[in-house]
Order: sequence, then C-alpha cells, then structure tokens
Amino acid sequence: MAGNDVKVLGAWPSPYVMRPRIALNIKSVAYDILEEQFGSKSELLLKSNPVYKKIPVLIHDGKPISESLIIVQYIDEVWNSGPSILPSDPYDRAIARFWATYIDDKWFPAMRGIAAAQGEDAQKAAMEPVVEGLVLLEDAFKNCSKGKKFFGGNKIGYLDIALGCFLGWMRVTEKMNNIKLLDEAKTPGLYKWAEDFCADSAVKDVMPATDKLAEAAKLILAKIRAQASS
Repeated sequence: MAGNDVKVLGAWPSPYVMRPRIALNIKSVAYDILEEQFGSKSELLLKSNPVYKKIPVLIHDGKPISESLIIVQYIDEVWNSGPSILPSDPYDRAIARFWATYIDDKWFPAMRGIAAAQGEDAQKAAMEPVVEGLVLLEDAFKNCSKGKKFFGGNKIGYLDIALGCFLGWMRVTEKMNNIKLLDEAKTPGLYKWAEDFCADSAVKDVMPATDKLAEAAKLILAKIRAQASS
C-alpha cells in the first residue's frame, strides 16, 4: 500500500493521533502524516471531520474515518499485513472495548485535572481517582494479559494502544507536578508493561520525548489561559 493512499491528519503531541499511527505501524502500512497546528483547523480537517472538527482523521483512498478508537478498529479490519489488534474472542474483545472506554471517559480526564489543581491539597485530591484508576487497570492487565507482556498477549493489541498513547502525557504530568503516578510498588505489572510498550518497534518512533512534550504542554497551557482571559 503506497503511503499516499493512507494519510493521518493530526498533531504530534496528541495522544489520540498516536493510536492510528501505532496501529498502522503494527500492520506495516506506509502512511503520510499531515500535521495540524494547535489552535487552528485546516480546510482539509473541517471537510474530513465536519461533525467533531477534531484530530485524528484517517484518510484512506480519499475516504475519511474519524475518532481514534474507531480508526484503530478500521485499520485492524482492513489490513491483514500484521497481527490482529483486537482480540479474536468475542468476550475478550468486549472487555478490551470496555476498558478503552473507561480510559477515555474517566481515567484520562481525571489525569488532565491534575494540571488544573491549585495547592497541595487540591493536587492530592486530583491524584486520587488517577491512582485508583491505575490500580483498576493493573487488575485488568493481569486478567487480559494472562501472564504475557501486553494486554493483547505477546503482541501489542487494542487496549495497549488505548492506554499506552497516554504514557507520554503521564510522564509530563509527573514531571511538571513533581509527583509519581505509575508506581512500581503499587502497579508492578503496568510499570513493566509501560517499559515494554515504549520499547516496541511500533511505538518507539511515535512516542514523543518527555522534555519535548513538556515544552509543548507549556505552550498549549499558555494559549488556553490566554484564550480564557480574553
């Protein structure tokens, strides 16, 4: 498949954009990344995703697909050039989708709340649901991985992609707030999983460096605050 048949509209700091990129790497599919700038939306983005007007968008043979987890499922169904991303068993597939929804709807929004916390007490309160969520995900990892390296078994799968795309931002949150979220003592399975995930060939060239992402985070926060005060 030629790269110009597959395009990803996105921005490198976005964890959601990482998802289709990792999935395409797993399937050994060449693609072009079309960078969107934070704070502006290209005409191609507005045309490709007129409902949500958000990245990422996968454009395959001129047809757009939106929403990161839907894109990952699409990639898994369209290309047989690599290992399956979603579990083959219907129950395992349902469980993976359940936890992926939990991560997007509950866990990551809670982690974003840490940045907004003012003062030590507020920060501790903001951290609680994030740490509690990681303990829940540690248990999910034990059940889904069945003693193997990843949620998906021996290879990165759907739930690995759903959670792993946020590891860069978790490290930035830890660095900028001088806290520890992923604790080897409390969540040893996830701690080792995070190392294995970031070292995987499908991920390592897509996962942004913590310092680079932290600089981007400062710029994004400054723009958001400037917009809020204007």
